[in-house]
Amino acid sequence: MTIMEYHNPVLLQASVDGLNIKPDGVYVDVTFGGGGHSKEILKRLGPNGKLFAFDQDEDALANALPDERFTLINENFRFIKRFLRFYGVKSVDGILADLGVSSHQFDVPERGFSTRFDADLDMRMNQKSDLTAKKVLNTYDVKKLTAMFREYGEVDNAFRLANIIFEARTNNSIETTAQFKEVIKPCTPKFEEGKYLAKVYQAIRIEVNQEMEALKECLTQCVTLLKPNARLVVMSYHSLEDRLVKNLIRSGNVEGIEEKDIVFGKITKYFKSLTSKPIAPDAEEIERNSRARSAKLRVAIKL
Repeated sequence: MTIMEYHNPVLLQASVDGLNIKPDGVYVDVTFGGGGHSKEILKRLGPNGKLFAFDQDEDALANALPDERFTLINENFRFIKRFLRFYGVKSVDGILADLGVSSHQFDVPERGFSTRFDADLDMRMNQKSDLTAKKVLNTYDVKKLTAMFREYGEVDNAFRLANIIFEARTNNSIETTAQFKEVIKPCTPKFEEGKYLAKVYQAIRIEVNQEMEALKECLTQCVTLLKPNARLVVMSYHSLEDRLVKNLIRSGNVEGIEEKDIVFGKITKYFKSLTSKPIAPDAEEIERNSRARSAKLRVAIKL
């Protein structure tokens, strides 16, 4: 499988340009996927440069790049500091993240990420994880389901949706994507089915993979991992992710709470933003790769 077949890298040149790569630098691609961004980084590194990449999906291991400067770590990026330390790395010159789901995960029916196919309700990025979409939908109570759909999917009728799921599973457990779509038909808008299902699936996927918690942990560790003048480059695909990235760049923490010097009351700055407005794909890239349409790229320098 080629890189483009596994995952078509979004904003490839702009994101790698954002790293401002030094030939002998140490860089991290925390979302390896098909290896598109990593391959471009390696092109710009010299013989003494190093690139570490993270991906929790075992399918991504098949894309490992045959380069002695490259190390692929089969772990969630929430453990970035721990595993870099294992390799003797305490600070880096740049970190790149392309958040969201890879094209491969969407396109393989049995992974259960896509609304297009009938499959088991899975949605795990880490296939060793115990938590699946099936477990979420069949064990969470109404309150927890409502909170999930409301917070992670911004679903307008979250409470009604949660109740319908709860009632349906009292007779039979919800096992497949087709069964699930049939169960929630009563609260699916007739002329906006695709948009509605995308929100619902997004909420479930984020919960199954604990994406917000993992991103918060990763971004928090980036603050101390990045050297002065190092670059942070992040592509997000929905407002929840982008808000955390903006908060970190503005205040140095994902909560967005600005720290002030005790004596002078001066706000402590950790990053300088190079993208006051996020970079978005142009029309040509969106036409070539429809999944790029919601991408927002932010770049910052560590102070």
